[in-house]
Amino acid sequence: MPYVTVKMFEGRTDEQKKALCEKVTEAVVETTGAPAENVVVFIEEMKKSDYAVAGKRLSDQ
Repeated sequence: MPYVTVKMFEGRTDEQKKALCEKVTEAVVETTGAPAENVVVFIEEMKKSDYAVAGKRLSDQ
């Protein structure tokens, strides 16, 4: 059972997230041969204030 986690900044619409889940599932099915009903996709949304590069939060840039 393939599990896929997508981490991205918040702000996408429900329609965009739905399309993302469908496309990721299709890619996993095509590349692994796993049945679609066994593919699990997690979307983890992050705030820019919770993410930093080189010690600087992205919300501060």
